[in-house]
Amino acid sequence: MIINTFYGNFFTQKVSECYKIVTILVQTRGEPSSLELSRVQPEITSVASNEELGVEESEEQETEDSRDNACIVSEEVTEPVEVTTNENKDSDDIEFTVTLAEGEGSELVEQNNDYDPTLDLEHYKYPSYNLLKDFGEIKSVDAAEQQENKERITQTLRNYGITIKKIEATVGPTITLYEIVPDDGIRISKIRNLGDDIALSLAAIGIRIIAPIPGRGTVGIEVPNKNPQIVPMRSLIASEKFQNTTYDLPIAIGKTITNEVFMLDLCKLPHLLVAGATGQGKSVGLNAIITSLLYKKHPSQLKIVLIDPKKTEFTLYSTIEKHFLAKLEDSEDAVISDVTKVTQTLQSVCKEMDTRFDLLKKAHVRNIKEYNAKFTSRQLNPENGHRYLPYMVVIIDEFADLIMTAGKEVEMPIARIAQLARAAGIHAIIATQRPAANIITGNIKANFPGRMAFRVASQIDSRTILDAPGANQLIGRGDLLFLQGSDLVRVQCAFIDTPEIEQICSYIGEQQGYPQPFALPEVEMSTGDTDMKGIDMTKRDPMFEEVARMVVLSQSGSTSMIQRKFSIGFNRAGRIMDQLEAAGIVGGADGSKSRQVLVQDEIQLERLLETL
Repeated sequence: MIINTFYGNFFTQKVSECYKIVTILVQTRGEPSSLELSRVQPEITSVASNEELGVEESEEQETEDSRDNACIVSEEVTEPVEVTTNENKDSDDIEFTVTLAEGEGSELVEQNNDYDPTLDLEHYKYPSYNLLKDFGEIKSVDAAEQQENKERITQTLRNYGITIKKIEATVGPTITLYEIVPDDGIRISKIRNLGDDIALSLAAIGIRIIAPIPGRGTVGIEVPNKNPQIVPMRSLIASEKFQNTTYDLPIAIGKTITNEVFMLDLCKLPHLLVAGATGQGKSVGLNAIITSLLYKKHPSQLKIVLIDPKKTEFTLYSTIEKHFLAKLEDSEDAVISDVTKVTQTLQSVCKEMDTRFDLLKKAHVRNIKEYNAKFTSRQLNPENGHRYLPYMVVIIDEFADLIMTAGKEVEMPIARIAQLARAAGIHAIIATQRPAANIITGNIKANFPGRMAFRVASQIDSRTILDAPGANQLIGRGDLLFLQGSDLVRVQCAFIDTPEIEQICSYIGEQQGYPQPFALPEVEMSTGDTDMKGIDMTKRDPMFEEVARMVVLSQSGSTSMIQRKFSIGFNRAGRIMDQLEAAGIVGGADGSKSRQVLVQDEIQLERLLETL
């Protein structure tokens, strides 16, 4: 293998330090292949003129000097190298010819100058799908069951004067779709109104009629299988579609009626709303989403914020907190469950979002993908505050509980994230078992185009989630409807059990991680007295002191009691109670209970009144 370097001009004047860029052309003997090494910068401590270079020195000494100056990468070379030097005494140019012995160590690796964030944990290994349980071959619906259902559907329609041209069956894991083509002149509305009659003839629950199927020219009747099959998470992870996906944040949810893997790109959703009654598969669906992300993303590329008011659903993921989880610096638990911490965490995510938008503005890009492409190609200087931005996914398991306890303090940050955070690479997934209009408000629904509805109790709840009926006709146990835009797809959610999650988290947690979990920025939280700051205590109610003495003597205080004792209206009694709270005489409201009296006796009260 011969390596020729271009001629370098050596100046006669001595300099203390200089750098020389050498472009090396590698030519191989035998099979044609080439590698190019660029930007090799040898450090030369002393450069002299031709006379001082020792032209008359022996070839052996020149060989050693030229090897030092050439700075050829020698770590990959296991065989000795031979170096010769040709000099022209009449000029200042010197040609170096380096001969490397051929062998296993003589291969030179092309240097990649792009920044690679995965090198922070370069020995990280992705989980194998062998960690997931294999449930064996999935059995399909037998031909006898299909034929029986076809005959019953045809007979039921004929009883109501509806004749059909043909009927075809598409078998899924839990549902079989029967597509019928009605005769000419048959009104679709007549078929649509026969759902209960068809369910009665088939002795089945969860009959759903799609009239018509968009783009197919047929009417669909979904009938549950007598023996529904489990969709293992392993079958999704090991599928070719998931392994070869080019999605930025791929999530595999389950399989459709046609037994195709149903996958989505969370970056394009960009936020997901999950709802359904208790025990219908919401938590399993969230675990399937998290598992999909763990199988596809490196810890440097993804951070997850887990919020679990129930305190039990996401505890398994605490073992990977130094790899994938993000939390506040002063938080002990990686999975946030305390309501005050939840509010602070969401506001911290909003602050991180604003910081990212400032970085995108400085870099003159529109989204995180373009920003990271610029950063990895070293077009952005870290000294100016630029850094690699991982994707961030905020997952809330029980949203209704947070709304009941914190209200607007939780809703407003989530609305901001849903409205703005897509370009900054921050995505939200919220789940609730109470799909009521006061929980899933207009602000939430407007900014969550992706909806995943498990079985619910009523058609009203289905309309709240999907803006359409259908979720109340599902059969449960992972059966769901997914809405994106105007497309409504029925999917059987993948099943992943707790031992499988434990194995995946243990496999990741045993590997080298970051020293600390990803730290969210600090935010200044209000003390909770914001409502009291607007009260002017110099304009107290004339009955303020009298009411205060009554409250201290009885050691009980409520607005209704002030109304009864002093025969005043509710509004005035409420204002007096607010003044008592602002003065520190009573505590804050605690639902329907009486206020806690903070002043113990009249002497303490008189001292307090003197300071007002």
